[in-house]
Amino acid sequence: MPSAGIVPRRAVQLAALFAMMVAFTAQLLGALLPVIPLFIAASVVNLGLDLVLQHKQPGLLAVLGRIRFDVTVRQLLRDMLILVGLLHIDGINPLEEQAPLTITLLLFYGTHFVCQAVAVLVRRTRSLPFVTRNIDASALRLTDAPPRILSRQTGRRLLRFSVPTTTGMMLTAITTDAFWGGIGLAVSLALSVGGTLYLGTWLLPKKRVANEKQALEWLDNWLTEYRPTVGMYFSGGSSSAYQANMWLSTLADLDGNPIIVLRERFMVQKIEATDVPIVCIPKVANLMRLEHSTLKVLLHPANSGKTSQILRIPSIKHAFTNHGESDKLSSCNPYAKAYDEVWVAGPAARDRYQLADIGVEDKDVIEVGRPQLAPIQPYTGAPAGRLTTVLYAPTWEGWDGNPGNTSVILAGENIVRELLADENVRLLYKPHPMTGSVDPRAGAANTRIQAMITEANTRRSGARPGPEAAAELARCTEELNALTTSAFRKSADELERMRLQGTPEEGRAAAVAAAVTAWEAAYWNSFPEWEHRIITTARPGIFSCFNEADVLISDVSSVVSDYLTSEKPYAVANTSGMTEDDFRVNFPTVRAATILTPEAAEVAGLLDAVRNPEKDTLAAERAELKEHLLGPSDPPSSVRFNQAALALCTKADERRIRMENRLSGIPGQRSQEDVDTSETAEKQDNGASDATAAV
Repeated sequence: MPSAGIVPRRAVQLAALFAMMVAFTAQLLGALLPVIPLFIAASVVNLGLDLVLQHKQPGLLAVLGRIRFDVTVRQLLRDMLILVGLLHIDGINPLEEQAPLTITLLLFYGTHFVCQAVAVLVRRTRSLPFVTRNIDASALRLTDAPPRILSRQTGRRLLRFSVPTTTGMMLTAITTDAFWGGIGLAVSLALSVGGTLYLGTWLLPKKRVANEKQALEWLDNWLTEYRPTVGMYFSGGSSSAYQANMWLSTLADLDGNPIIVLRERFMVQKIEATDVPIVCIPKVANLMRLEHSTLKVLLHPANSGKTSQILRIPSIKHAFTNHGESDKLSSCNPYAKAYDEVWVAGPAARDRYQLADIGVEDKDVIEVGRPQLAPIQPYTGAPAGRLTTVLYAPTWEGWDGNPGNTSVILAGENIVRELLADENVRLLYKPHPMTGSVDPRAGAANTRIQAMITEANTRRSGARPGPEAAAELARCTEELNALTTSAFRKSADELERMRLQGTPEEGRAAAVAAAVTAWEAAYWNSFPEWEHRIITTARPGIFSCFNEADVLISDVSSVVSDYLTSEKPYAVANTSGMTEDDFRVNFPTVRAATILTPEAAEVAGLLDAVRNPEKDTLAAERAELKEHLLGPSDPPSSVRFNQAALALCTKADERRIRMENRLSGIPGQRSQEDVDTSETAEKQDNGASDATAAV
């Protein structure tokens, strides 16, 4: 069933299309009869409606384009109807007055098409084979982009430049004096000619950027100078950027020269603030240039169709880090065997891969912990105040239609209802950003849950923070935005953004981290402690919500594994249809959790255990499960992760040496393992001390 708001929006869209059709019909009738007031009103309304829809509903007009009724056809039809109308108005001489108007109108359309051709050429010259960020690319002669209305907004340009023509023609219809129509057409023609000439200046050497060959040579030189060693490779849709963003700080802290390699141009701006150089290389042929660089290791936080393309480079070692670990099948995808190594948090994931029997060898599974979890604060006991803060963070419905993926559909409303019924509960609701993207039932349930929480807040009251709290949040927001948000002109294109997002200022990463911490503190302080919160924005992040919460309710997802680092109580909703025993056996991450049925009758007992630690029978099991899921705390995860990266870099170096030796015809050196094995065999053979080692 469509969610609220969709039907009215569609009704408005259909009404707009109907109004446009009515305007065309009225314009035709007004021109043929002729009825001058109707003709003028319909002509003005028709053009005005198209102008408004170009700004407000471009997607709606795209539908008309698919049936070959695009903006050029619509405007040409409007102008032809205006000429027909003038033919039927007494007092206007068709040969002496309308013929020049018609010729000038044709010239206007001719310059419009010339401008469009120039725009195509300009866009092609301003499209490099790659996009960069955090790199000084000034050597590519990057310049500001031309105005959007000239280079990219074909429809808006035609409509806006047609306004003087329509205005002049309407004055001619009123006065029967072709002079006004001529003035309007002259203005439109001047705008079109002037715009075309101005746009053409971007094809001149002064504004022209480096060509493809020069750009690729520059990229090779930059790679040689920067000498990247370890990087992160990422490809995906716009909503999946969080999978890469969670690894930014970890990547930046690694020894060596890190780099981020992307495949989709739009993703360059989806990556959050970082000092790590970013290179987006869409074409496979250009991507292969990395083979000749110093890049040794690439980390992969997600699988994608384009991952196989980078795996073709044998000189680079590849490690799959994933973007979170859970007991779901997606956490042990058979695709993982394509990588040189699979990096996991702890023993649980190692066991998961072996039980799945998907071809990933145990020697290739490396336990590195989860370095990102350092900001999560540990458990300190029962809630200090009157209120118990509960974080309900369900996952999304997934691609496979399994009802056990998310609790939102079958249990979400029951869970929230039980929580809201307890006057000593403060609820933080943070649904997965992709909730409802596949199953509309999840989206509808999510909407109802948010409505329940909003309504519950109307029944609560109490002291609110003073205006200074809101002022502090505004100040922190402004400071954070200044550090993390790049302000671009509306006309800015990729090249202009590349120029503006060159080498970052020294110390920016530390400043961003401090600003995020300050913003999160200001955010929580700006709301009363008794008020339920619905959090659907990227900030505050999930870890900040962890630190605010006394207990988590979630699904089988990586959220549970991450939350366990705090050792706080947690619950997992079982909407799979399994019995509780089977649920615990099939999903080890819920072993130390309170299991909630779809009816959520267990919520009261969960809250009682949180408020009274002596009733918490799962504390010891949480501590044990934490180490099983995330590995030991000593050495720290950041250290283990860095060691794994260095070790894989060493393997890449060893392979390069072997390949160089083979290509040069020099016998390759044996590995230390081969030497040790040979020495043992020699001792057992009693003194074959002069045996020659095999190549």
